[in-house]
This record gives sequence, structure tokens and C-alpha cells, in this order.
Amino acid sequence: MHTVLQTYTRTNILRGMTVYAVGDTVAMIILGKFVVWRVLGMIVVGGVLYALEIPAYFAWIARTTAALTRWRGALARTVLAWAYFNPLWIARHLVFVKIFSGASSDISWALLTTASYSFLGSIPISLVGNFIIQNRLPERHRFLGSAIFSGLTAVYYALSAVWFA
Repeated sequence: MHTVLQTYTRTNILRGMTVYAVGDTVAMIILGKFVVWRVLGMIVVGGVLYALEIPAYFAWIARTTAALTRWRGALARTVLAWAYFNPLWIARHLVFVKIFSGASSDISWALLTTASYSFLGSIPISLVGNFIIQNRLPERHRFLGSAIFSGLTAVYYALSAVWFA
């Protein structure tokens, strides 16, 4: 039987701490809004929460879809990973960003609207990214791949805010 603690490894903790903090830091620098507390917060969130939940979910996806045929398995793995990073997950991440940026007064239901638009607007790239992560990377590297992909999307959204403002 697979448990969450089997995927909560030192490697995943270090990867979560590093990659989520680096991606978010690059986004802050691009926006000219660097906050050291936000970096430290993302280190904690990436190393504790994301390193705990995401690899465990990816392991569950692998177990759940193991018996499916090639294209059905690939499609199921892709959709399950994509659906995990849904508007509620994005809104929760935005709440962490607000808290660690010292802007907790900006936390409102509007973050869920922002998260929903973000989720919908990124469907094509998210599906492709999740397909690659779930179907081309070995299971032990999927969290790292997902963290790097999340970091790149954080940078993309920061650039979009500047380019399309």
C-alpha cells in the first residue's frame, strides 16, 4: 500500500523548496515587486505543502491509471493532473502569495475569479505541459517537472501582466 509519506522525501522537499521559490522570485523580479518574506514563504509552502501533496497525488494517478491502455492511460493521466491544478488550487496559491507579500488585506473572493480566468486561459499550455509531465517523465521526476512547469507559468503570468497591462 502506498502512503503519502512514501513520496514525502528529502529530495522532493528540497526540490519543492527550491523550484517554487525560484520561479516565484523570478516573477517578483520581473514585476519589480521583490519581497523577501514571500521568498521565504514560498520556500516553506514548496517544501512542506506542495512537496507533500503533489507527489502523493501523482503517485495516485500512476496507480489509478496503471491498467488503462496506452492512449486512454495517457489521456486519463493528463486530465487528472490538469484538473488537480484547478481554480481552487490556484486561488489557494494566490492566498499564500498575498499573505507572504504582506497584502493579506487583498484576500477576497475575487482571487477565485482571477484563479478561474487563469485556469481557463492556460488550458492549452497546461494540457500540453501535464501530458509531458505525466506521460514522458518517470514517476520519480514528475514533481520536479511539475514544479518547473509551475515556475515557468509564474514567470509567464508576470510577463503577461507587464506586456498586456
